[in-house]
Amino acid sequence: YKAMGKFFKGLAASGAWACFDEFNRIELEVLSVVAQQVLCIQRAVAARVKTFVFEGVELRLIPTANVFITMNPGYAGRSELP
Repeated sequence: YKAMGKFFKGLAASGAWACFDEFNRIELEVLSVVAQQVLCIQRAVAARVKTFVFEGVELRLIPTANVFITMNPGYAGRSELP
């Protein structure tokens, strides 16, 4: 999740898009943290703020930043999401 945090910081600061395929293949413990990281960015974009705090660091936000996720529930090796 720490590596993903660095990735998300760059995503938010650059306004880039990312697509994560088969998101639910991530281990459940890590999946929970990563989902919270995505939610933090989504809330900042929705609030139309210019900066926001992400994992204790104030970041500039370019509001075109977005994350898209695909999941295939029910297959072997996939986490069931709540």
